[in-house]
Amino acid sequence: MNIDARAYNITVRRGEFEDEILYEARVRELPDLVEYGETFDEAYQLALDAIETTAGVFEEKGLPMPAAMIPGEGYSGRVTLRLAKSLHRALAGAADSEGVSLNQHLVNILSYYSGFMAGGRHETTSPWRPEAAANVSQGRSAAAAS
Repeated sequence: MNIDARAYNITVRRGEFEDEILYEARVRELPDLVEYGETFDEAYQLALDAIETTAGVFEEKGLPMPAAMIPGEGYSGRVTLRLAKSLHRALAGAADSEGVSLNQHLVNILSYYSGFMAGGRHETTSPWRPEAAANVSQGRSAAAAS
């Protein structure tokens, strides 16, 4: 079996693993495959090697190798949503003050949020907790304490 390991979706991130700063490479199509390297390039190369090794093992066992996913496949990039009028007004006002379209403002917000969540900083410090949810959870805590 001849596969192109570079066609697979490999993400590499820098982080602290067992008290050591390393680069972690993961393959979206093979969620159990994780490689660590001292540099970005080393982690990426290890992931490529692991994909090829995995393909060989799958072939020996007569198993199908998961195909590389093509990013964006099946997605138009278009989303329609309904907002409360007050939220629509607030977002449009914020976009206007930034000098961008409402669409671009929403893309910026969602891009930031996606990067924020991917960075693993979403435990308890997320600024994206809606105010209403904060009030509800505080109300429940207060009620439970009574």
